[in-house]
Amino acid sequence: MDKLHSNLAFMNEALRYAVLAYDQGEVPVGAVVVYRDEIIAGAHNAVIEFSDPTAHAELLAMREAGRYLDNYRLLDADLFVTLEPCLMCYSAMVHARIRRLVYGAIDKKTGYYSTGSFGFVGKIFNHKIEKTEGILASKSSDLLKKFFKERRDAGAAERGGLENR
Repeated sequence: MDKLHSNLAFMNEALRYAVLAYDQGEVPVGAVVVYRDEIIAGAHNAVIEFSDPTAHAELLAMREAGRYLDNYRLLDADLFVTLEPCLMCYSAMVHARIRRLVYGAIDKKTGYYSTGSFGFVGKIFNHKIEKTEGILASKSSDLLKKFFKERRDAGAAERGGLENR
C-alpha cells in the first residue's frame, strides 16, 4: 500500500475512535499508533470518563503502545490523530520518540503548530518529529464542529462546560 493510502486508512481508524468519543460525550478526538505498518494502539479523548485532564487521545494511545512494545520509547512509531496536538501531547511525543505525526484538523486555539508554540518551544527539543497535516481534515473538523454546536445549543457553556452536561 502506498503512503497516501496507508495515511488515509490509518486516519480513518483514528476517526473511528473520534466517533466513539463523540458517542460518549467527550471531545471527539481519536488517535492510533502505527508500528511497522500495523496499528498497535488506539484511543479517544476520555478526560471526563477518567476525570483526568491529561486523558487526551494521543497520550492514551501512546500509553497503550508503550505497554504493547514493553518500552516507553516508541522508536519508529507513527502517531495518527484527528486534531492537531496541543503542547502537552507534542511534548509527550518527543519524550516517546515518535517518528512521525500525522493529523487531520488544525487547532488554532491550542494546536502546537498553529498557535506558534513550535517556534518558541521546538528549538529546545532534542528530538524532531516528521509532520504531515491535513489528512481527512474536513471529516475531523466537521465532527468537532458538530459536537461543539450541539454543546452550545444545549447550553453547556452556560452551565460551566462539558463536564456539567
